[in-house]
Amino acid sequence: MAEWKDCMKNLKGVLLDICGVLYDSGEGGGVPIPGSIEAVKRIKASGLKLRFCTNETQATRDKFVAKLQRMGFDISVNEVFSPAPAACKILKDRGLRPHLLVYDEVVPEFAGVDKSNPNCVVVGDAADNFSYKNVNEAFRVLIGLEKPVLISLGRGRYYKETDGLKLDVGVYMKALEYACDIEAEVVGKPAKMFFQSALADMGVEPQQAIMIGDDLVNDVGGAQQCGMKALQVRTGKYRSVGAKVTPTSESPAKFGLFTQPGRKLAPSKLSADDGLLTLSQSRLRSMGKRAFSCYALKLWNALPQKIKRFAYC
Repeated sequence: MAEWKDCMKNLKGVLLDICGVLYDSGEGGGVPIPGSIEAVKRIKASGLKLRFCTNETQATRDKFVAKLQRMGFDISVNEVFSPAPAACKILKDRGLRPHLLVYDEVVPEFAGVDKSNPNCVVVGDAADNFSYKNVNEAFRVLIGLEKPVLISLGRGRYYKETDGLKLDVGVYMKALEYACDIEAEVVGKPAKMFFQSALADMGVEPQQAIMIGDDLVNDVGGAQQCGMKALQVRTGKYRSVGAKVTPTSESPAKFGLFTQPGRKLAPSKLSADDGLLTLSQSRLRSMGKRAFSCYALKLWNALPQKIKRFAYC
């Protein structure tokens, strides 16, 4: 609890997710979440620096911001960090020519990038463009390269629209990874570099900022891996059941325990005094899911009561 008090005392910047935090996307452009327009105004009026970190890849950044402005949000293009512009810089810097598996509305973001004779694949939230034909074409490009490069604009599992939950880009990213036996390069949340670029733009250190999002892994876990505090809102894709997390190269095998012993585990940036459970990835694999859950519960029961009172999200 003292850590959170120190965080609030030294807070200089806020990073906000957009979809599921400020509005729910869907037919007609989506709808603002009640109270979100006023919340943005209050953050800006407080003097805190504010940036918006989104994995939105179904529109260009300009069109996306224009839509939010029409809804009533006080937001400008230079305050929004999204994967497509970041990916374009990477492509140009490394001389990569992408085959695009993305939503039609975001293609203009890549107008200045050479797309002839592709030597990599960029996959985003393509929605209905995720047909068998299109995914298979991306697979053929990758499998035909001597050194295949797959760049994914985020790695979310699902997101929420006004008519319910929808599969996100991470599902299709994993399919291509599996088929080609490669590991994608993630641009956007939860990549550390993505958060760092937003912090640098604000001129704020990680310990002076907080991330607010609806995704426990990509918003909260990604921010914590960067050294920030983070909060999960109970809107958007939030569900009362804890999210299962698989350790990856970007998410070390560290798990913070929730406040209820029956809940599952989530990545965290807690200190040892906060009840951090640290295991090597090889140890996790050898234990198996069920053994690990029993081990975590045993550790939970052994924790001091004062630690169990803390809620980390």
